[in-house]
Amino acid sequence: MKMLLIDAGNSRIKWATVEGGLWLQQNVLESAHAPALSMAFSELPPPDRILISNVAGENMAQLLTAACAAWHCPVEFIVAQIKQCGVRNPYEHPALLGSDRWAALIAAWHQERASCLVVNCGTATTVDALSAEGEFLGGLILPGVDMMRSSLALGAAQLAHAEGVWRVFPRNTADAMFSGSIQATVGAIRLQFEALAVHGSVRCLLSGGAADNVQSHLKLPLVRVDNLVLRGLQIIGQEN
Repeated sequence: MKMLLIDAGNSRIKWATVEGGLWLQQNVLESAHAPALSMAFSELPPPDRILISNVAGENMAQLLTAACAAWHCPVEFIVAQIKQCGVRNPYEHPALLGSDRWAALIAAWHQERASCLVVNCGTATTVDALSAEGEFLGGLILPGVDMMRSSLALGAAQLAHAEGVWRVFPRNTADAMFSGSIQATVGAIRLQFEALAVHGSVRCLLSGGAADNVQSHLKLPLVRVDNLVLRGLQIIGQEN
């Protein structure tokens, strides 16, 4: 069976075709260019099944559905479950856990089978804790590095959005904004890591388009796993 896996985030849409457990094709498109999806998908082989994680809203869901309509096969928008693929979800309202976070947790569990901190750096940064028994313990959502800088520029007249570089002690505004955003992100991740490590050995799984900005500053036992959401969708599709 050939599956088309789609991860629609606020900034980018990523997809991959998978058959027999093998990734055949993968690509990415900026979310702002979503109307071009139909053209991009027209070059793909017809899938037997389509699984989508969409956190970009109803308009994106309609664009994705329209882009897939020519194939006349089921389009499945993933929703977090109470339990799925070995992961338990005690979120107060389980279905309201983001589908991207849920798929990433499933991929992390199937890779590690151990306690881990699942960090996805995108438009927002999510920091989710998974127990050694496969239970989602809870997690954080904070603005991504670029969103922090943009919000500062919008909210403070003298803090114009400009590129900066990381410094321990920045001496210009652009560097101060960039370094502050990195430090805030790294600090949140480290605190969650320390809280989870109280219960035993932990490893951090890092993913997302902005992971490069954060990785070198973490200084934690970590493994970089690109396309964690797509990998989770693959596991969901294979189990079901």
